[in-house]
Amino acid sequence: MFDKKSNYAQNKCKKNAIVYISVTGIVYLTREDFANEDEFLKWKRWSDGDYQTGEQSGRDFYDNTIPLDEKLDVIGAVAPIEDALFAILDEAEHRQMYASLLKQIKSRLTEKQYCRLWLYYVENLSERDIAALEHVGQQRISKSITIGKKIIRKHFK
Repeated sequence: MFDKKSNYAQNKCKKNAIVYISVTGIVYLTREDFANEDEFLKWKRWSDGDYQTGEQSGRDFYDNTIPLDEKLDVIGAVAPIEDALFAILDEAEHRQMYASLLKQIKSRLTEKQYCRLWLYYVENLSERDIAALEHVGQQRISKSITIGKKIIRKHFK
């Protein structure tokens, strides 16, 4: 990140002066402080290069780190790897539990009841749509679904 207050930035901004930052403050060496124009330009190029080298030498550390004072909220937002692992394990457990429940439900119902309940609740088909698929009356589908729900409620109370 470019620091506008760095020695290098200050020196580059002042085209007609060499910026020297001392303990007492900022000193500007202008063209008048030198014997001639060539002398000033020689020292200006040298100071620009010296400040640039100094700035770049310290960049490796800062370019490869995150300043904590600026990014604390982002660092806290990263979920630990354990959370991701537990989420995967929980999902696998839930899948196993659902598979077991489906197996138990299927064992208590007839094949037609299970199929009709699946179409009704999972596929979101209406009783009329299921009746049309099976070429039977809607009342038969309705009774089959009602009986299937009673069997499931009885088994899982």
